[in-house]
Amino acid sequence: MVAVKTNERPGTRAVARYVRVSASKAREVLDLIRGESYGRAAEIAAFSERAVSDVIAKCLDSAVANAENNDGISAEELYVSACYADEGPTLKRWRPRARGRATRINKRTCHITIIVNRYDEATLEDLREREEARGRAGSSTHAAEARRQRVERSRAAAEEAAHDHEDGAEDALVDEVVDDKATETEAAADEPDADEATTDEVVEIDEVIADEVVEIDEVIADEVVEIDEVIADEVVEDAVDEPVADETTERTDADQSADEATEGTDADQSADDAQKEAN
Repeated sequence: MVAVKTNERPGTRAVARYVRVSASKAREVLDLIRGESYGRAAEIAAFSERAVSDVIAKCLDSAVANAENNDGISAEELYVSACYADEGPTLKRWRPRARGRATRINKRTCHITIIVNRYDEATLEDLREREEARGRAGSSTHAAEARRQRVERSRAAAEEAAHDHEDGAEDALVDEVVDDKATETEAAADEPDADEATTDEVVEIDEVIADEVVEIDEVIADEVVEIDEVIADEVVEDAVDEPVADETTERTDADQSADEATEGTDADQSADDAQKEAN
């Protein structure tokens, strides 16, 4: 007899991959829910003290949802036909120890697979008779109803979030339109102010240019006055120097005449002395 391969087992499955827990710890919870109905398996996972039971409960709900939506099987008619945990990749970490040593820490991961299948007709009939005898619905019925309520709440929340997002987008568009209109109005109102500001700037520029022209004229006039004063001073100096030069020339001529007269007198006296000596 050939055994059925793991990936060829009949039923609807759900897989949780790379769960940060070792496969041995996950198998302890999976062994408890294997072969149990959906309601009983959900109760076991809900009241288990293992941390991995939350991941297993979510994987179980996912498998039941796949069976309902894809295969059209009611949740009350499902049971856990197979469940197992395969080892995933191990993360290597290091811990410092004494004397400079280090020891390795292995952080295990696993892949959890849960397969649900439908009871056969004889088993379903037996379960219905037991529920009628007890006078109340079974655990599978309660679990299925609780799951449906959770799904409805989740869908309502998603629709509300989408509606709020649409309303927010519409409000944003309205705000943008209002802001654009307000900006246009402010721009239209600021245009006269801009014209006035331009006129004021032109007037200020003209005043500055006029002040600069006046200052330039004043500087030129001051320079002209200074030049005239310098020229006048030079003319006066020339006029004063000319009489002095004339006087110097006259004095020089007089001195020359006196020298000539002295030289003539000396010559006469020399002649007289010579004549006396001759006599």
